[in-house]
Amino acid sequence: MTKQSLQLTDDLYQYLLRVSLRESSVQCRLREETAQLPQAQMQVAPEQGQFMGLLARLINARKAIEIGVFTGYSSLCFALAMPDDGRLIACDISKKWTDIAKRYWQEAGVDHKIELRLAPALATLDALLAEGEQGRFDLAFIDADKENYRHYYERALQLIRPGGLILLDNMFWGGHVADLSIRDADTNAIRELNAFLKTDDRIWLSLIPIADGLTMAIKKEPT
Repeated sequence: MTKQSLQLTDDLYQYLLRVSLRESSVQCRLREETAQLPQAQMQVAPEQGQFMGLLARLINARKAIEIGVFTGYSSLCFALAMPDDGRLIACDISKKWTDIAKRYWQEAGVDHKIELRLAPALATLDALLAEGEQGRFDLAFIDADKENYRHYYERALQLIRPGGLILLDNMFWGGHVADLSIRDADTNAIRELNAFLKTDDRIWLSLIPIADGLTMAIKKEPT
């Protein structure tokens, strides 16, 4: 048996989906519609969405923030996992993409849990902090422009409670982070954040090899 994560062949990946994926018809149709878009690669993988929903259930998340909505698949995964009085603040700047999301949120019966804020995410996060929301969220998911990841992370760390969870997507960045010859701004931003998180003693950390790399950071109790 291997001592490191198996590489998923197409056959093994399809097996994973067959024996594990519990996707509602609404989720499946949203994923299929999104797959027709030129930007389809921005959507999270279905097994990742299910895993993040499981994490939300595990920590009994009632209040969450999502930074980067796209067509709303991950939002739907979180909202389905949260209780009926749960609240997800969903941050994005695209009305075109989030109009797709809203159709499916409504069809799934979770639109009352989701508050969409169409504005630059840093402005939304700063507004939440100004409103006194520090330490009042259970979970944050970051999946937006890579050059601002560090800024999103720092604000999310203020907004979530001790024991709360921050999830960061695309932390492998297609494998580019491991190739030091690649030096574009997005790759450098993810590479530098990975290095920073390794030594950030405010969190418990794990980078999971699911989809394009998912970082899990649990906020420690203050000392």
